[in-house]
Amino acid sequence: MIRISTIFIAICMVLVAASLGLVLYSVAGISGTESAIVALTALTFLILYNAVSMRLRDRTDVGSQIADLSRGTADLARQVAEFGRRLAAVEGRLASANAASADRIQAVAGEISELGGLVKQLAVSVASHDDILSAPVPANKAENEPQEQPPAAANGATTALAPPVSAVSKSGSSRGEAQTLAAVKAAIEENRLEIYLQPMVTLPQRKVRFYEAVTRIRDENDQIVPAEDFIRVAEAAGLIGRIDHMVMLRCVQVLRRLMVRNKDVGVFCNLAAATLGNPVTFTQCLDFLEANRALAPSLIIEFKQAAFRKLGPTESEHLAALAQRGYRFSIDHITDLRIEPRELADRGVRFIKVPAALLLDPKRSSTSDIHPSDLSDLLGRFGIDLIAERIEGERAVVDLLDYDVRFGQGFLFAPPRPVRPEAATANGAVHPNRAQETNGSGKPVIEPARTTGNAALARRAAGPV
Repeated sequence: MIRISTIFIAICMVLVAASLGLVLYSVAGISGTESAIVALTALTFLILYNAVSMRLRDRTDVGSQIADLSRGTADLARQVAEFGRRLAAVEGRLASANAASADRIQAVAGEISELGGLVKQLAVSVASHDDILSAPVPANKAENEPQEQPPAAANGATTALAPPVSAVSKSGSSRGEAQTLAAVKAAIEENRLEIYLQPMVTLPQRKVRFYEAVTRIRDENDQIVPAEDFIRVAEAAGLIGRIDHMVMLRCVQVLRRLMVRNKDVGVFCNLAAATLGNPVTFTQCLDFLEANRALAPSLIIEFKQAAFRKLGPTESEHLAALAQRGYRFSIDHITDLRIEPRELADRGVRFIKVPAALLLDPKRSSTSDIHPSDLSDLLGRFGIDLIAERIEGERAVVDLLDYDVRFGQGFLFAPPRPVRPEAATANGAVHPNRAQETNGSGKPVIEPARTTGNAALARRAAGPV
């Protein structure tokens, strides 16, 4: 629709041109035809001028509109980017929440499995107590003992069933391979695999920094069998993969408990080369480690030096899969110092445990590629920490400090201790300060020691006996 201003301008232009022609005709004496031509010429120029000015004005308006549109588009792009950032943050929080939920579910499942094993052990122990209590008592003994003795007898029987401290050192040498294999199979089926922890301390502060998980099994006689007595038999029978998977589960549970108090603690978990080379067993371990990937900086997987040197293509591929998920490795059972730090660092090794005797023996160090005093600095250049193990004397600590050793492990600092030390005295223990307390009738009152931790949880789950 034509605007009123445009019509008004056109009328003004016609009037100006007509006035110009009239003035020329009346004043200048020009003929009517010439005056009309001049008027038309003036009108044409006015029309051209108006058209050009309107075109320039429209172009300016269009330019300003385009600039406004560009600014609006930029604002819209910024808003879209902000929305995208917020959406990514929400997705990240959801992913972290899902991962945390998965970790909690995994931890609860592990605790339930462990609780089931404890309840099963408790049921076996209660059954044995019932057999002892239901056994016939000799006549002369029954006549001499008062009626209040059965509870004390039950407590005594329970105490007798507790494993002796020296059982670890006596159980392995007197059994054959068949008996050891049977004990290993029974321990796996009945979940009688136990974890002992030995600390690794910083030198010279002697502050606990890591723990090594040491595997033990409990046989049918309630004796502890150390790892060196059953590992070879378990590897020959193809059971080492199941043992490693169970140990890995326990290590993760222990690590979660330790990290509640100290976020900087770490646990060394041993893994056999046979497990690393078995695709089926390794897949199970890898799935479990993938689910607990958040613990990768604190869970160190340990291999023997001889096994690490003999890794094949399959083992190397599986080792790389663990390294890609952030897990670090350690090498122990070092027999010589022919070490390639660059190669080990490229494969994910971050710790090397060398016996103190090997580091301090001048005869053995003379045949090595590097002097022990330079080993810590050489490994440190590639991000590998040296740990001196099997330290048994203060003299060795002083000599190792001259070699710039940062970590130490051995019986000098602490022997391996069970994860649940209260389990051995959960039933039938007598407090030494209360052994002589008496009740109103003058008879001694025997009170069991207070049960804590997993033993108390098992007792509450089993109910009153």
